[in-house]
Amino acid sequence: MNSEIRLLEPSVVWKNFADLNAVPRASKKEERVIAFMKAFGENLELETIIDEVGNVIVKKPASKGMESRTTVVMQSHLDMVHQKNNDTVFDFDTQGIEMFVDGDWVKAKGTTLGADNGLGVATIMAILESKDISHPAIEALFTIDEETGMTGAMGLKEGLLSGGILLNLDTEEDDEIGVGCAGGIDITARIDYKQEVTPEFKTGFQIIVKGLQGGHSGMQIHEGLGNANKIMNRILFEGFRNFGLRISEIDGGGLRNAIPRESNAVVAIDAIHEDAFLMEMALLANTIKLELKTTEPNLIIEVAKCNTPKNLMDLVVQVGLTRAIYAAPNGVYRMSADIPDLVETSNNIARVLVKDGSIHIACLTRSSVDSSKMDLANALQATFELAGCEVEFSGNYPGWQPNMESTILKVMTKLYEDLNNDRPHVAACHAGLECGILGQNYPDMDMISFGPNIKGAHSPDERVQISSVQKFWTFVLEILRQIPEN
Repeated sequence: MNSEIRLLEPSVVWKNFADLNAVPRASKKEERVIAFMKAFGENLELETIIDEVGNVIVKKPASKGMESRTTVVMQSHLDMVHQKNNDTVFDFDTQGIEMFVDGDWVKAKGTTLGADNGLGVATIMAILESKDISHPAIEALFTIDEETGMTGAMGLKEGLLSGGILLNLDTEEDDEIGVGCAGGIDITARIDYKQEVTPEFKTGFQIIVKGLQGGHSGMQIHEGLGNANKIMNRILFEGFRNFGLRISEIDGGGLRNAIPRESNAVVAIDAIHEDAFLMEMALLANTIKLELKTTEPNLIIEVAKCNTPKNLMDLVVQVGLTRAIYAAPNGVYRMSADIPDLVETSNNIARVLVKDGSIHIACLTRSSVDSSKMDLANALQATFELAGCEVEFSGNYPGWQPNMESTILKVMTKLYEDLNNDRPHVAACHAGLECGILGQNYPDMDMISFGPNIKGAHSPDERVQISSVQKFWTFVLEILRQIPEN
């Protein structure tokens, strides 16, 4: 199946992408991909370093005649988001990604594709192994754990790199040149509760929310996509208010940086209300579908009888939980007053797990303004603490402030115009890029971000545009040729 990927142009990029996608590389499970990249660099007889946190650095001397140009750091992250559809049988720990060509797009069979950021990694690999591409001295930086904490970028020590320019290949629109990004913070709420034995007169139901698009919780947070956890909570809230619905289990969402697509709950109601409950739930499901018909045309909400659960959540805790999730901000919190159409601050209620007497809620709050980020984080903390939860902040990382006087920005803007007869979109984004973190230990490094068209990142709908990769590759080659003198 992946053999057809290797036939695409530029083949030097696609064959590396196919090789990379054969290696399992979940965040925090990067041992195999680190070994893969180490072997790749050493087989080319290039200086290859693995730092103390697991980042891989491969250094390649300048090609002939380019020795006086500024050394360039080419940077991408090795890990990928592992998400699959519920009906897809796939083991991310042992299997490589199964890819196929669909017109002008490369997709995966029911899983994330790993184009984020595998296409960046593959592009850098192609430069490292090239023998006929003009380029200055290259320091290839392959970071780990970008998707779930950016611990690779945070752990990179000063002094390992000497480059004056950093090209981050992790942007997902091929007409965009990135000059800034949002910072983020993980918010986790937990509470334990006593379970009670389900009374005899109760009957069990399973509620399923599925068919949502999901996607990147930064780049797509403004698109009005449905959040499975918020939808499920609305159903549970109404079910309790109208029928005394009691919760046994909830399992919704997954990774913090992915808008949740699916949620499952097991509940119980008084058996006498069964017919009315099913009728009311059908009406509510239709209402929610109508509200989201434009952005989520494939939304499915199912309510069906199941075995009555043995235990139920403590009622006081249930009431606090559903009210807290209802009140917790989700989606866009504030738009930037300084940059048109830029989301400044947002939150994603990414994970809700209720099982065996324990509640776990995971959010990712993002903002390009640190004070606004913490303001929203405090609002979430207060909301969940009112429900009796313990709230923890972790994984706090800074944003990347734009430098509109950047030398490499001026070079790339002119090159883009010359190559495409159009102006690029120079912008900050609401995603979390590693540039802001890397800049803490390398404050004098001139940084920029760009990449090919990738849609649906962090979801099984992830896809990369073949013609865009060709455009991106041409741009990369021209940038390397035009790197200024030291």
